[in-house]
Amino acid sequence: MNKSQLIDVVKQRTDFTKKDIEVVVNAVFDSMSEALVAGEKVAIAEFGTFSVKHRSEREGRNPKTQEKLIVPASKVPSFRPFKTLKEAVDK
Repeated sequence: MNKSQLIDVVKQRTDFTKKDIEVVVNAVFDSMSEALVAGEKVAIAEFGTFSVKHRSEREGRNPKTQEKLIVPASKVPSFRPFKTLKEAVDK
């Protein structure tokens, strides 16, 4: 499901206009992104927690040449689902 499809699903389940839903969805995603960039966690009850994980520098290989190279350390977004979501997906 992409953002446009999410907006359509919310439209079907509510009486809000598509434009209003789009404004809210964008505000939620922007707020979550800002929190993650600031190093904060975003926990949504019964859904999961978004956070930023640190990846250490490591050795890698160029797949074309097999040449060894160093992959620099980086920060990446991460998602950990809550137990209820894991169980619902597993059914």
